[in-house]
Amino acid sequence: MAGKAEEPVNEQAVATIYGNMRADINQVYSKITELEMEVSEHSLVINAIKPLDQSRRCYRMIGGVLVERTIKEVLPAVQHNKEGLEMVIARLNEALEKKKKEMADFEAKYKIRIKKGDEVKDDASKKEGSAQGVLVGPAGATEPN
Repeated sequence: MAGKAEEPVNEQAVATIYGNMRADINQVYSKITELEMEVSEHSLVINAIKPLDQSRRCYRMIGGVLVERTIKEVLPAVQHNKEGLEMVIARLNEALEKKKKEMADFEAKYKIRIKKGDEVKDDASKKEGSAQGVLVGPAGATEPN
């Protein structure tokens, strides 16, 4: 197993690693959503300035500084930025799929089940002798002290 991370030694370590994996996936989802909003804003700008006269003045924020340009200069730059954002979103989606697959493999390897609110009562009455695994609560849930 050279080159791989150490195997978790107990349920707590498995739960911690699993929680970190879920946090990573949520972080990628958040970034994708943020970038999709930026693409939407770029589309709105492109649609707003495209029909206008190409020599008309417009203002663009570059690195926190508002600069005056013409639509002829700004439109290609905004379109190029939008295309770049779309490529980044595509790469993030690929990374997200890889992370989801890794998490599914991890769940299968350690027999992780997500505990729902209804299952808590059922678990007391059901005892599955051979199916032991790590039980993880829903995302955002906190344990009572």
